[in-house]
Amino acid sequence: MTPLARWARAEWGLLYATVRGPLAKRRLRAVPMSVAAVCLTALLQFVQNQSWGYRFVQDVGSVRAADPLWTALRRTPLSLFVPALDLPVWGALAQILVVFGIAEVCLGWWRTLTVAYVATLAGTLYARAGIALGPRHPLGLPASDAWVVDTGPSAAVVGLAVVLGWRYGAYATVGVVAAAMVAEVVLKDNLAGKEHLAAIASVLALGATVVAGRRLDRRRRQRRPGSRAGSGRSGLPPIQS
Repeated sequence: MTPLARWARAEWGLLYATVRGPLAKRRLRAVPMSVAAVCLTALLQFVQNQSWGYRFVQDVGSVRAADPLWTALRRTPLSLFVPALDLPVWGALAQILVVFGIAEVCLGWWRTLTVAYVATLAGTLYARAGIALGPRHPLGLPASDAWVVDTGPSAAVVGLAVVLGWRYGAYATVGVVAAAMVAEVVLKDNLAGKEHLAAIASVLALGATVVAGRRLDRRRRQRRPGSRAGSGRSGLPPIQS
């Protein structure tokens, strides 16, 4: 085995082993939520490119920092599946199918949607905070960004990729994803790149909170009368559901 193959096995072997069985046995039936997400994204892309449908999609799923907060929160769940008009939709569909699909197998559909929503919501809220801070602040944004539509599926995809990499020991992949987002901010200095960084920060904070909660719960159980120290589970793979 070559050094590159050994590295790839160490980096992605556990993730591959987790995903391979369900996908080989059931194929797309193993990821029904992800298939539905791809279909919904394709449908919204088609509708928003029609003269009669653009305003409808904007009203139900496009989020801007200029929108009232409650309007933005109401639109945020659907905004996960509204692709950017200026980017190829096939890229978004492929990202959703692959990343959402892997996450659905590994984490279950509801955890996948939770992480995706947290990542997207973090970007939405960051845009508001950044504009309030102003362009002179290191984390601030210019007022013109208030009218830029939020990232759509990309923040959710980035967040899920980081969670999967962290959980399954693909730390180099997590580093590459984070570095790519930093490079996007440095080279383009756009709202989308900064929202992606906010998404990464939010899912890492969510993951750290979950891990801390499990450790605290394990310690409490070990302190109960009759409990045996060390009987708790480690917490890594399986989470499939």
